[in-house]
Amino acid sequence: MQVSDRTDGTIAHLDGLNLSRAWCWRTLRSALAEGDPRAERAETAARRHLDAGLPHIAGNYMGKHWLATFALLALEA
Repeated sequence: MQVSDRTDGTIAHLDGLNLSRAWCWRTLRSALAEGDPRAERAETAARRHLDAGLPHIAGNYMGKHWLATFALLALEA
């Protein structure tokens, strides 16, 4: 998801949604058996969402005060 204005607290939640989705995709990936063809797709989706949200955990207060939590969850999943 593209975030058009990170100073808008409502729109900035889309960065959190990207990070939350990365966390969920990585959690799903870890539940799949080794060699499962869905695993690569799950990891690709997780990486895409993580790449979209991770650069924005610092910067504007509307996001930086809480985005790190979701980033950490996604990275540890």
